[in-house]
Amino acid sequence: MLSKTPVECPSHLLEKARALPRVVTAVVNPVNRVSLESAKMATDAGLIEPILVGNAEVIQALAKELDWDLRSVRLEDVATEADAARVAAGIVAAGEAHSLMKGHLHTDTLLKAVLSRDAGLRTTRRLSHVFHMTVPGHERPLCITDAVINVQPTVVDKAHILRNAIDLLHALGMTQPKVALLSGTEEVNRAMPSSVDAGELVKLASLGGMQDAIIEGPMAFDNAISRDAADLKGMTSQVAGDVDLLLVPNIETGNCMFKQMVYFMSATAAGLVLGARVPIILTSRADPPEARLASCALASIYSHYLAQKAV
Repeated sequence: MLSKTPVECPSHLLEKARALPRVVTAVVNPVNRVSLESAKMATDAGLIEPILVGNAEVIQALAKELDWDLRSVRLEDVATEADAARVAAGIVAAGEAHSLMKGHLHTDTLLKAVLSRDAGLRTTRRLSHVFHMTVPGHERPLCITDAVINVQPTVVDKAHILRNAIDLLHALGMTQPKVALLSGTEEVNRAMPSSVDAGELVKLASLGGMQDAIIEGPMAFDNAISRDAADLKGMTSQVAGDVDLLLVPNIETGNCMFKQMVYFMSATAAGLVLGARVPIILTSRADPPEARLASCALASIYSHYLAQKAV
């Protein structure tokens, strides 16, 4: 970590989640200390009611190390990570859980189970990932999508990615989130495919596809985050310097961007996979406890939002 500022779990996110009922969460293969500790931490914080799916003997041994009494926790004993993903997806499909949490398994294994037609968790949306970034001393978040799943998305893929992220921002209380479609220019340039995609997405939004957000692009990063930079270039913009969501051109851009914020600014990166019937919490061994807890809080808020929309 290059920044020495302590990482913080955003208080506004925790408060909003704690005001809601606990979300029953299927925790997939929590058979190492970090993943089981993450589930315990979210349980102790009042965010989730866990269903632990994995090797029961290993989980029980780890729980003893963590001083976690599992007598009141549902535990599904399965042998492999693939079985854990399949069983957890089935629990969600049966309506017994309303979010999924990645434990100690490959992300591809988990998403393969989610996308299985037999699981019944697919929607018409493409899966995508959103990072909810907060910096110590700054209450306002900045969201980044997609830095995890979609490597080189097409303009159609980006429309799905954008729709997923806008819905998450609505769940957080932003009725008209401001979105910047990032590129290396403010003009559509055929030599820069990301600018062409941005131009097409803006047209799509203007035709009524996404009227519940203010979407502008193509836009270079400096203009998206700085009103002064936009003014110097003579830009007329509702988004510049006041952006809520950055849609990145590809996974490399998003990956570098969120990691720069984490390592240079001590940002907390809460991450969710969206586009399935329930939110999917992706945690990593490299994530500090604050980021893991923030991800669970984000999933709680979004899960309740989805339930309200379904009524």
